[in-house]
Amino acid sequence: MTIRLYLDEDTMDKALVSALRARGVDVLTAHEADMIERPDEDHLAYAARKGRVLYSFNVADYHRFQAQGVSHAGLILAQQQRYTVGEQMRRLLRLVATKSAGEMRNHVEFLSAWG
Repeated sequence: MTIRLYLDEDTMDKALVSALRARGVDVLTAHEADMIERPDEDHLAYAARKGRVLYSFNVADYHRFQAQGVSHAGLILAQQQRYTVGEQMRRLLRLVATKSAGEMRNHVEFLSAWG
């Protein structure tokens, strides 16, 4: 099954969302899900319920949830302001083309590994 993405408040750049959708990626944003100003654990739980891999810049928080054994549909983590929109898109497209939704379950990928 193909990865479906959920972008939290920090990663839901309109240009990125449009670029991914134009290339056939199923993307849902926190805004579209009415999840603005919610705690990180709520975003993770929402994404898990919807079977969506969460893309976030909140590396420390989500890495902590992973260490605590919180179940999820997958995490893609990146450092904020490290990548242009184009670079985020290219790396996310590589990841989505390579990994399945099943492979991402309870797994963390770092965007830096997909250059």
